[in-house]
Amino acid sequence: MVEKKPFLIVDNVTKEFVRGEPSIKDISFSIMEGKSFGILGKSGSGKSVLMNAIRGTKDYKPTRGKIIYNIAVCENCWHVDYPSKVGQECPRCATNLVAKEVDYWEEREKSTPLAYALYNRISIMFQRTFGIYGEISVLENLKNVLKKINFPEKELENKAANLIDMVRLGHRESHLARDLSGGEKQRAVFAMCLARDPLLFIADEPSGTLDPLTAVAVHDVMKQAVKDEGLTLLVTSHWPEAVVELSEEAILLEDGEIVSKGDPAKCAKDFMDRMGEVIIERRKLDKELIKVEDVQKTYYTHDRGIVKAVNHITFHINEGEIFGLVGVSGSGKTSLVSMMMGEKKISYGKIIVKIGDEWVDMSVDGPEERGRATKYMGMLHQEYCLYPHLTILENLTGAIEQPMADEYKTKKAYDALRAVNFTNKEMDSLIYKYPDNVSEGERHRVAIARVLIQEPKIVVLDEPTGTADPLTRMTIVKSIKAARDNLQQSYLIISHDIDFILAVCDRAALMKDGKLRIVGDPDEVVNFFKKIEQEELEKQKSAA
Repeated sequence: MVEKKPFLIVDNVTKEFVRGEPSIKDISFSIMEGKSFGILGKSGSGKSVLMNAIRGTKDYKPTRGKIIYNIAVCENCWHVDYPSKVGQECPRCATNLVAKEVDYWEEREKSTPLAYALYNRISIMFQRTFGIYGEISVLENLKNVLKKINFPEKELENKAANLIDMVRLGHRESHLARDLSGGEKQRAVFAMCLARDPLLFIADEPSGTLDPLTAVAVHDVMKQAVKDEGLTLLVTSHWPEAVVELSEEAILLEDGEIVSKGDPAKCAKDFMDRMGEVIIERRKLDKELIKVEDVQKTYYTHDRGIVKAVNHITFHINEGEIFGLVGVSGSGKTSLVSMMMGEKKISYGKIIVKIGDEWVDMSVDGPEERGRATKYMGMLHQEYCLYPHLTILENLTGAIEQPMADEYKTKKAYDALRAVNFTNKEMDSLIYKYPDNVSEGERHRVAIARVLIQEPKIVVLDEPTGTADPLTRMTIVKSIKAARDNLQQSYLIISHDIDFILAVCDRAALMKDGKLRIVGDPDEVVNFFKKIEQEELEKQKSAA
């Protein structure tokens, strides 16, 4: 019996960028067809570089080593398939498929038809990037993808509908894509990737920005696709749970090198062991800073009519407090905070903020009314952005509004980066790079630093750990607590990351369906949240 060859072989791959410093070094592993493989590591560990080298992305050719694909090829029309199809007829022209071992980057450099055909059978879903047109329906998005790959016109509608059903979005197929939740968009993009009939599907942080309940739904869909479609899945993540859940084998990267390999659970344990002990300290404060009194926010939508995004909510935040607002996507958290920040009008009720000895009414427009409070507020939005044409240093110094010498602005930039726990070595390497040349996790910490450099007294962070690995999450915890003391700040943190809420917050509240369900100790709030999640999961299973 002939031994099966792996579908993908990563052979001693090293990639160097500036000054000969390797981003990844001597990476080797293989994946059999129809199997799932995980790449685990913190932000900046080299996951994205490795993923792009495997994908064949321009400028990511390995400095040393090879990316090898074992495939079945039709040498008449250049159709490519899995190695198990060798000897079978080509579905396009009925020529027999032959075995071929492809040095992928050698073929890419020559721009051969084989390289082009293989590239088109590799799909990738990037983190935080929803490649979906918001102004057309989910169904139309799928049909557009199928048209691009010349799928038969008569079968377009059925194929698109089947793909939507596969990712459990049948109830949303006619809805505009912009109206989907984050998890629904992620599943829609997954369907669009499947529409290309990939041999290899690369998922870059497939659930890094999702709440736990939504993440479970996305994971279930992906596992089912691997099982039913025989898909080969490569997952990159900084979340141990995602790698354990989605992969059969895994590697752990640290500083661009493999430090653990094999069983995903072992790689996850080795990763978490590096985090060390987390010390939780909570303060009891009683000097009120923000009062939310019977607040309501209503919207009108064409399909659901009047929606109460925020439904008669009352609570307060104390001065110097780190307050957490927990809830799944669509629970009303962001709408509530937008009213607190003066970005959205209050439909009903009252929000007042204490500035000095005065209470400012956030429902009254103007620089002398709520404007007196907003200038002391800073917010990092969930969909943050850095200016791609500016260096990290320029992004930071550009956020400083007060006139000051360039040397002092640079010092403040270093201080802000240090506040989010970049080391001196990391800062020197990072400061003159452009946002596109650093990892997603590093960009997120820079975005937090950009808020802190303005030294606001009230800081709102919307999903500050959405793209942060567990190690980086703990550095953000330390950063927020240090900044609270050094800059005399108060924090409101919106998050579905319950471990982060437990580690950083003094008090917390849970929102669901626009209502405030519980306010108090973070442990009590998180336990209540878990209970609700479990109930929702059981409902979903019953419905399925």
